Amino acid sequence: MASNQWDIIRAKYVASAVRPDQYPLPAMKEVAFIGRSNVGKSSLINSLTRRNSLARVSGSPGKTQTINFYELEAKRMLEEGEQRLNFFLVDLPGYGFARASKDNKSQWSVFIRNYMSGSKNLKLVCQLIDIRHKPLENDLECYHWLLECGLPVQLVLTKSDKVSKNAAASQKALFKRELGLDDDRIMTYTAVQHTSRNELIARIMEYIEQRPGTGAEEGKV
Repeated sequence: MASNQWDIIRAKYVASAVRPDQYPLPAMKEVAFIGRSNVGKSSLINSLTRRNSLARVSGSPGKTQTINFYELEAKRMLEEGEQRLNFFLVDLPGYGFARASKDNKSQWSVFIRNYMSGSKNLKLVCQLIDIRHKPLENDLECYHWLLECGLPVQLVLTKSDKVSKNAAASQKALFKRELGLDDDRIMTYTAVQHTSRNELIARIMEYIEQRPGTGAEEGKV
């Protein structure tokens, strides 16, 4: 591990919830992951934590139907010694459930919205989008809704190993134009090769480290 560079050294599943009274205690700072069904969210979480089976990978879109909490421990080495921080990675159900009933869609939408708008510990939302597709309506709706909630959003274009480098760069540029993003707000990622892993960890830890009054409101609108 490079000096002053954060890494995820431990990760464990803690709880699944659909109501606030089911959220794990004691409360910790949180970073949430959200995206369309089958966007590769579980694979990315496993890549980020270097745990092959921490989040279950399924070929069935919409498999995750609860809010899943994982406790992560991050570590870095400083001149004065090591620093460690614990936080929750919150895995949210995918939107755009191909096989879900209308009642289930409505129910899931409610508890996701309640979590997003009600959590006082949520510091950053990573929205995952498949790099092979153009911005879809529900991706755009989700992004703008997150901003309306006053939440900082990191866009992660997944499955970049499925396209050429030129195509990946072109898609990244397209999303930057469509959403008005600068380079700090968007990155490409492939769970197969773990590209951008260190970059994503560093971005997450910027928000986990923040204290009230020291820039924690960055990204809110």
